Amino acid sequence: MKMLRQIRGPRLGTKLMLLGLLLFILPWFSYRQLVEMERLLIQGQSHAQLLTAEGISTLFNGREDLFNDLPVTIEDYESLFAHPLQNNIRLDGRVEDWGDELTDKYLTFGMEAGSSTGTDGSMEDGAFQLLLGERGGQLYVHMRVTDSNVVYRDPDYLRLDNADHVRLSFIRADGEDGRIGLVFPAPGVVTAYQMDADWRFAATGTPDNSIQGYVEPTDDGWVMEFRLPLEQLGSRRYFGLAVADVDDANERSIVNLVQTLPTAGKESFNLVVLRSPEVLNIIQGLGYSGARILVIDSQKRVRAETGTHITTIPSEPRNTFFGFIRDGFEYVRPLLHRVSMLEAWEPARSVPDNSDATADATISASLNGEPIALRRSLDEYVEIIMAAHPIVSRDAVIGTVVVEQNIDEILSFQRSALEQVILLSITSVFAVFIALLAFSVRLAWRIRNLRREASAAIDQYGRLKTNTLKNEIHAGDEIGDLARSVSNMLSKLHQHNHFLENMPRTLRHEINNPLNTLSTSLQNLAEENPEVRDSKYLDSAKRGVIRIGSIVQNLADAANLEESLEAEDLEVVDIQQLLENYVSNCRVSHDECEFVYRGTNHPVFAEVSDYRIEQLLDKILDNAIDFHRTNSPIKVQLDAYRDYLQITVANRGPILPDKSEKSLFDSMVSHRGPQNRLHFGLGLYVVRIIAEYHGGTVQAVNLTDGSGVAIVVQLPIAEDVPDALRVAANGEERSWAS
Repeated sequence: MKMLRQIRGPRLGTKLMLLGLLLFILPWFSYRQLVEMERLLIQGQSHAQLLTAEGISTLFNGREDLFNDLPVTIEDYESLFAHPLQNNIRLDGRVEDWGDELTDKYLTFGMEAGSSTGTDGSMEDGAFQLLLGERGGQLYVHMRVTDSNVVYRDPDYLRLDNADHVRLSFIRADGEDGRIGLVFPAPGVVTAYQMDADWRFAATGTPDNSIQGYVEPTDDGWVMEFRLPLEQLGSRRYFGLAVADVDDANERSIVNLVQTLPTAGKESFNLVVLRSPEVLNIIQGLGYSGARILVIDSQKRVRAETGTHITTIPSEPRNTFFGFIRDGFEYVRPLLHRVSMLEAWEPARSVPDNSDATADATISASLNGEPIALRRSLDEYVEIIMAAHPIVSRDAVIGTVVVEQNIDEILSFQRSALEQVILLSITSVFAVFIALLAFSVRLAWRIRNLRREASAAIDQYGRLKTNTLKNEIHAGDEIGDLARSVSNMLSKLHQHNHFLENMPRTLRHEINNPLNTLSTSLQNLAEENPEVRDSKYLDSAKRGVIRIGSIVQNLADAANLEESLEAEDLEVVDIQQLLENYVSNCRVSHDECEFVYRGTNHPVFAEVSDYRIEQLLDKILDNAIDFHRTNSPIKVQLDAYRDYLQITVANRGPILPDKSEKSLFDSMVSHRGPQNRLHFGLGLYVVRIIAEYHGGTVQAVNLTDGSGVAIVVQLPIAEDVPDALRVAANGEERSWAS
């Protein structure tokens, strides 16, 4: 048993389950293929966009005239960059609809430190922050004005310069000076008027409705948002803006005028850098869905733009099956990516990168003459590929073409492929797991049945109980081969055992005749030759003959015992009375030994063969007499319990050797030693056979004080006792009690 415990390993089902883990190669390989395919598609799209940018740039190579609509010495002007707006702008004084990326693009004018573009120092009254945008042919302006005392226009006054107002200066498309004043009698709608040269009165009596705006007070001043058509500005986009601050509502005089105009010594206007119409006309028909094309000059100003890379990504409800699957996959994907690709997983869409810095670096690299394409994130859900190719003229870079395209299709394909991989993996692993589980359960059940039947073919004492197997005999697989091999082995063992069982009877007949002849001859020899009657050799020969006869008789008795028991008739017997009579007879037949009997003093019934019970007691008493210590009693005790009775025969003497209790009742096993050669270990074997035939058990134990041995026989108590026998037993019990 210790050896079995040492070599015990995983069961067959466990091995099959471990083998089934190889199925995870499928999702592992699929994931690697998915990642490589995603990389290949993105790389292909990057090359395609770079080729598109290169093709568009060839349209502008050598076209310096398209980029010379600005003055050559652009440093002489203060540039007011009008940012392209992606969203529709509502004139409500709020900047949220301009886009989060423009909130830090304000230009500051009117610092107390004297710098018109600085960021340090406190704001003076009339100072403002300016943000320009362009969309749909309109120039949008958002202003944050610092004013400790806001003075609104009084409608009773004709003059427009006696309240806080905004002045717009520009050169119109016809080359004439344009002057517009924006006034507001109260928070809300702004009114625009064409102004005279002194900025005092309206040039016309009606407002200019082409310019619309809105003003709203704040804690430190007021904000104004307005728009004007770009067509009012000339092609050069000369433009200037000023804020007139009036603090006293009674005097209504201008105390401060903060403007965007350049410092003294330069031109008197700023430049509003906008897209070039000629360039826009060239690229307008080149845009396609999901792509944005920009033409940028050498000063990093957007000259033309078409298309958009922002698309609406359909959001899938997170409570769907695939939603839960994807959430779980995104949770374990870092570990899966590290195991599959042997590298850390860096999700491209987890956190948007610094878009401005990345875009500026890409444009700078392209303006340095290096074509470039890279992948970057705009936000958590929008990811684009940005490709830039330089525009050259006379070996000099005069601008660059930028093509931005989202990768929604690639991501959609990735999501679809991911769902298919997950579904295929889960389905296949689950199906194969169920198949392996069913197969392993079936296989283990077949093997277990075969083992159970093979184990039941031999009892605990090594005797064959059957000569063939029934389970798996007709199976065509290896288990069937094993069952047929074991069944064939049992058949051959049964034939051999049958030969061994019949051999004692055959030997008895074959040996008894020569033994009888030998015994008669020795007796006749002693009678005819009186001188050899007392010879020690004659006595030795007689003892040999007796010994051989005893051996043959014992073997025959043991071999015939089971067959004899099958022919025995069982009857209900009072074991108490049987033992009492038996011990009394033993005291007469073995007067040299002392016997002590302790019974139950009441009838104990068992369905037995009384002759065989006496035979069982004979063998036990013979064994006790041989081993008992001189002048020590042999004790016989009967105990009755609920379902069984127990007969105990104990004697003082040598104790049993270690680990001999189980083998003591086997056939041909003796622990008497070499001095007792007439005993062949069949006595206690007969005891076990008789006890088991009656449905009982027998065991040998050492006494608790180590002074001897006890043989304990347990037999079932009879359930159905005849009334006549019970009445007779009750009469005897009353007589005992009296």
